[in-house]
Amino acid sequence: MRIVFFGTPNFAAHSLKSIVQAGFEVVGVVTAPDRPAGRGQKMQASAVKLAAQELGLPLSQPEKLKSPEFQEQLREWCPDLGVVIAFRMLPEMVWSFPPMGTVNLHASLLPDYRGAAPIQHAIINGESITGLSTFKLVHEIDTGDILLQDSVAIEDNESGGSLHDKLMIKGAQTMVNTLSCLRDQSCQARPQGGSSNKTAPKLNRDFCRLNPESESAIQCERKIRALSPYPGAWVKSSWGDVKIWGSQKPEEGPGDYNTGLSIEGKDLYLNCLNGRLRIESLQLPGKGRINARDFINGMKAG
Repeated sequence: MRIVFFGTPNFAAHSLKSIVQAGFEVVGVVTAPDRPAGRGQKMQASAVKLAAQELGLPLSQPEKLKSPEFQEQLREWCPDLGVVIAFRMLPEMVWSFPPMGTVNLHASLLPDYRGAAPIQHAIINGESITGLSTFKLVHEIDTGDILLQDSVAIEDNESGGSLHDKLMIKGAQTMVNTLSCLRDQSCQARPQGGSSNKTAPKLNRDFCRLNPESESAIQCERKIRALSPYPGAWVKSSWGDVKIWGSQKPEEGPGDYNTGLSIEGKDLYLNCLNGRLRIESLQLPGKGRINARDFINGMKAG
């Protein structure tokens, strides 16, 4: 079974390595072109590119997936199956090219949390269980027939980063198991069924804003955890737009009339609609991440 692999970040690279280690034949890897990143804007390769080079796999980095050059590359690779993990949307001429179609790994128990940010939205909504789904690509995003699903627990103190890593590790095994059942022709694909009211739209700056005047302390605490370490929750304050990287569990109560950030003795609090959070770490505009106690000491010294 000849596989062409599509992916970009570390989440995908982990699965690529596991697929090769499991003995599957990857005839080509497709990832994003190198992009400038960081303060120096140096060209940076994707995690999948680095993994492909480490494994000695043929690599393509097309700007346009519909280009004649990339189409010719696909024909040369002659794949039986496509595997896509954390990659941009594939045109039909690409995902339908392999005779066995293309399989996607999604970080939720579909049909729940279809969309670009299932990990963050599951935490924000207070879920205790999420998981992984492999499915066949079709026209409508995240709606194809399910091949395999695995559940993963969400801990009380789970951050977006820690849940990402748990799903990345578990997902690699889920994908290997999926490929095994496809190779052995033992997969029992099943329709996803109806739609779900639990969605996972792409994160933007406005969504990442904390609104303590209208959101509860529980809602704000979940959002802080879900958006750490990326892209980060933020709140408007007298010090500018401040990113909040960590907080204690909510302190329930009637809340403070003056919602928002406030210094009380040696502690920094986010006063919300019906409670407050003691902030552990934050980041001022144009500055680095700092411990809340150091921030307070700096304010008093100033």
